[in-house]
Amino acid sequence: MFKKILVANRGEIALRIIRTCREIGVKSVAVYSTADEESLHVKYADEAVCIGPPPSNESYLKMSNIIAAAEITNADAIHPGYGFLAENAKFSKLCDEHGIKFIGASADMINKMGDKASAIATMKAAGVPTVPGSDGIIPTFEKAEEIAAEMGYPVMLKATAGGGGKGMRAVWKKEELQDAWDSARMESKAAFANDDMYMEKLIENPRHIEIQIIGDSKGNACHLSERDCSVQRRHQKLIEEAPSPFMTRALRKEMGDAAVIAAESINYEGAGTVEFLVDKNRNFYFMEMNTRIQVEHPITEQIIGNYDLINEQIKVAAGIPIIGKNYLPKMHAIECRINAEDPYNNFRPSPGKITTLHMPGGHGVRVDSHVYAGYTIPPYYDSMIAKLIVTGETREQAISKMKRALNEFTIEGVKTTIPFHLKLMDFPDFVKGTYTTKLMDYFSMGDE
Repeated sequence: MFKKILVANRGEIALRIIRTCREIGVKSVAVYSTADEESLHVKYADEAVCIGPPPSNESYLKMSNIIAAAEITNADAIHPGYGFLAENAKFSKLCDEHGIKFIGASADMINKMGDKASAIATMKAAGVPTVPGSDGIIPTFEKAEEIAAEMGYPVMLKATAGGGGKGMRAVWKKEELQDAWDSARMESKAAFANDDMYMEKLIENPRHIEIQIIGDSKGNACHLSERDCSVQRRHQKLIEEAPSPFMTRALRKEMGDAAVIAAESINYEGAGTVEFLVDKNRNFYFMEMNTRIQVEHPITEQIIGNYDLINEQIKVAAGIPIIGKNYLPKMHAIECRINAEDPYNNFRPSPGKITTLHMPGGHGVRVDSHVYAGYTIPPYYDSMIAKLIVTGETREQAISKMKRALNEFTIEGVKTTIPFHLKLMDFPDFVKGTYTTKLMDYFSMGDE
């Protein structure tokens, strides 16, 4: 086991990792920008190192500073959390070159699965169902026109290096293709320094269902059931639940088996997620693989019992084999992402000082957060300030518990998405479990 782990992240996920380190007797090192000096992850770690000014590219994305922080504190491993450098092949390789264990995927695995076109080719070779699409990167706009004509509209343009909805454009007819091609490439170039594109047939009104997997250094993998992430706005997840209300026992086995095949086909090591689009007839198609821990991992932990995914990540990275069985859901859990945004004003970010804070509690309620009364939310990073997770024996219990917990959650000084989540909990399509990724197209907040 490692002696000291540097956490190369911030906010709630950094605090989550530090807490697990404390529980298993491993020392932790927090890194922080000057904007995060008062954050809880800095206060609760055994050591803390400032790695630069507020902009991410000068701090949390500054590889040399993070490696230097690991070396001066004698950390023998780095946990990247999610976002920032979690799926950066160069950083994974850099850790290896400096004799520091990267608690995540190897550079080779990240390269295979991080590039969307490469990932699809890998999954096709492994026999995992994929969405019909281009054979790799599209070299020219003329080729894009040709492929779209062959597949038939609508199609989806995607950046091979994409994530978080960036570089994605739905194209419904030929006349829209040129503008979509130009804007998607421009957005991808700005976000990822890579404007390579590929194309898929657009699956209309799908469910977005992902399978949590974990693999060890011996080539073994297992899955931990599914999560439904279909409630999205501009391809950003808002609410997740597990298990999916759309799932059947047969489909869970089929998708779970496919996810394990996907992981074992690349000898995947660590926690990861295989994401699928599922159409109205329950046909499923591989979309992408995230080679990191996910924001929504707590609901998986809640539904399968006493399971700490961060602990399992650390154990696997230390060479400890997994038990090797697939897990089935025992409970139902829902996660609401509480963002510092104004849902009545097009979800405009709302950074600032939290003047009053009361977090909900009680049976089956969990809050993962790094904020407190008096904390100032910086404007430089993602707007998520808490994850509210509830667990019940049934979906109906979980929804009822979530409404109770949301009503208890008090945050003053900034706008938050709590009113949005409360309204959604009573929205008929969500209550019935019949929603798709198009839910936000017809959901309205109304007047404040």
